Amino acid sequence: MKGLFVTGTDTGVGKTRVAVALIHALRAQGRRVAAMKPVAAGHAPGEPNEDVVALMHAANVAADIRDVNPYAFAPAIAPHIAAAQAGVRVDLKVIAAAYARLAAQADGVVVEGAGGWRVPLNEHDDMADLAQALDLSVVLVVGLRLGCLSHAMLTAESIVRRGVRWVGWVGNAIDPDMACPAENIETLRIRLPVPCLGIHSYQPVEDLATHIPESLALPDL
Repeated sequence: MKGLFVTGTDTGVGKTRVAVALIHALRAQGRRVAAMKPVAAGHAPGEPNEDVVALMHAANVAADIRDVNPYAFAPAIAPHIAAAQAGVRVDLKVIAAAYARLAAQADGVVVEGAGGWRVPLNEHDDMADLAQALDLSVVLVVGLRLGCLSHAMLTAESIVRRGVRWVGWVGNAIDPDMACPAENIETLRIRLPVPCLGIHSYQPVEDLATHIPESLALPDL
């Protein structure tokens, strides 16, 4: 195993929840797993981003938070805008160097992106470019709500065009009142060209640093 890049159809669809579940599944196989969230936006002053905390808590490889999360911005806004406001440019080479240090200590690294698959990072690069630069296998998180079918299909087209290794998708229920969830999930199973690794049920409040995640099937690594 080299690593997995967890992306999503949008922001707030449950990428951290799925990344934590993947880390636990890999640890159950006896692997040393590091975690990484290269860019995080949204945290209280003086405190780390809560997604970063959850990922570090799940991993069994101790690492410097500066490698786990090279770029951290307080405002919960698009990363390239947050970076510009902070007078910083997100540099893929800096992220790649941090990833290499983590990978040197682990059997594999689970990397969680920010926002969706094509969220911008700077004036040229986006999350898809980062996944390609790190040469990681991709897991797509589909936020199960009205509109998810189109979001998933459009993201799928982009992932395929990029030529990365796409190893599976996970459905994460984010709307408890979603109409026809079973029919939507079946449509995704038919139309997405990779296996479904699992469906996570709706959880209204969840402390990802302490919650035992629902199990997932690991992709072929």
